[in-house]
Amino acid sequence: MYVDVTTDVIILTQTVVGLLGNFSLFCHYIILYFTGYRSRSTDVILQHLIVANFLTLLSKGVPQTMAAFGWEYSPSDFGCKMIFFLHRVGRGVSMGSICLLSVFQVITISPQNSRWAELKAKAPQHIVPSMCLCWMLQMLVNVVFPVNITGKYSDKNITNRRDFGYCSALRYDETRSILLALLLLLPDVSCLGLMLWASGSMVFLLYRHKQSSPESRATRTILLLVSSFVSFYTLACTFQLVLTLFGNPSWVLVKITIVMAAWFPTVSPFLLMRQLRLFIWCLGI
Repeated sequence: MYVDVTTDVIILTQTVVGLLGNFSLFCHYIILYFTGYRSRSTDVILQHLIVANFLTLLSKGVPQTMAAFGWEYSPSDFGCKMIFFLHRVGRGVSMGSICLLSVFQVITISPQNSRWAELKAKAPQHIVPSMCLCWMLQMLVNVVFPVNITGKYSDKNITNRRDFGYCSALRYDETRSILLALLLLLPDVSCLGLMLWASGSMVFLLYRHKQSSPESRATRTILLLVSSFVSFYTLACTFQLVLTLFGNPSWVLVKITIVMAAWFPTVSPFLLMRQLRLFIWCLGI
């Protein structure tokens, strides 16, 4: 009971703080747009990251917050499908945004005589198409969730399913489960590989040149974002794996997994505010 209440409080805090942080960052970009500020190429990626964070927090945080306040909330069959689908898409686009941001920064800070020099002028033109491709890919890959997820009180006569609290999922045989897991892991592993390579390249370039400039400060912020994402992603995957191993996981374990998945969208806007020096702006000072 104590653990259950504690996780409810953590989820509530994550949802409120994360939504406020992302909303503040979103308002910042709106103000810059209407004041004629010429946005940087990375701003487009960060705007997509904000939207992805909103999806991740709203899809899982709001239902849990409602339950924490004692509201009887049982999503319909369609509601459950959308909750899991939007959460997975938001999480995937968040990963894709950090991946693209790190790769773009490597190209930006690379020396003029490097092999990336030819891409420096062309890279900004490919950011929007790359983000659109990321959204479409995540929607395509995660379409398995609307197919497999049902409402807990769905009128469909399905006996072989796993309970996730207010929603449930169809239980498949081992071969099909492994194939689905590989399908979902392929984009994640690809993005993680690119992020680790880009992070190593950025560390090498920073160490080699040892210069203080806006680009180097932005690079350090991106490295902080990448390291935070990888750390929280590893924790979330660990709990997700434990969740998968249990046939009917406890509601507390489900909540802890949700907490782990929500850390990055909660923390990331404040890491960006640190770089953008928005805390004074947010306080109205």
